[in-house]
Amino acid sequence: MRLTETAEKAIAAYGGRTLWESAKTLETEISASGLAFTLKRRPFFHHARMVLDVHRPFSTLSPIGRNPAITGVLDGLDVRLESDDGKVIAERRNARDYFIIGRRLFFWDDLDMSYFANYASWNYFTLPALLMREDIGWKELEPGLLEARFPDTIPTHSRVQRFRFDRQTGLLIQHDYTADIISPLAAASNVVLQHAQNSTGLVYPSIRRVTPKGPKGKPLGGPVLIHLDIHDFRLI
Repeated sequence: MRLTETAEKAIAAYGGRTLWESAKTLETEISASGLAFTLKRRPFFHHARMVLDVHRPFSTLSPIGRNPAITGVLDGLDVRLESDDGKVIAERRNARDYFIIGRRLFFWDDLDMSYFANYASWNYFTLPALLMREDIGWKELEPGLLEARFPDTIPTHSRVQRFRFDRQTGLLIQHDYTADIISPLAAASNVVLQHAQNSTGLVYPSIRRVTPKGPKGKPLGGPVLIHLDIHDFRLI
């Protein structure tokens, strides 16, 4: 697979091809808040623990809600809730199909949040690996700007998304998409405010802010839909 110049530079900036091809698991802790949580009547995340599979859409987030003993799991297109001892409490096949109409306009339950938070995080955090996937159509629109076309087999915000990288460093600056399960009008800009290094020297986006995307493609100053802090980031 031949990668674009921007993709090659981004992969190198985040640790390199060999690291991401050989990695199996990503572990992290996140805190997240913002209007999107409030509108769906969801508690914020405070140092929630996440374990993600680097090469397939599988992710766990604990706690997923107010009960500290319940973990939300994304497994492909499906979601489930698990107890501390790994027992399945509830599950939902093809979770995306449930977001069309009804009470989800007003509030989300733990399964809804399991789907949204896990797939969004999996897309954000495994980006270097996503750039090397053959089932995603990557196109370089201009130096530093990539457009991605995702297949139906990958849970994601919208099928077409754009990623802007710093042309000098290769680091991600902005990720634009439409959060379809919230609304077909929910065009958003996910801006990386800060990068950090972990104890091994791996660079990762550590602070991200999601706001509506303006009519000219620029992120609006507010409201802040999601503010995301990544406290730790480890590849295994």
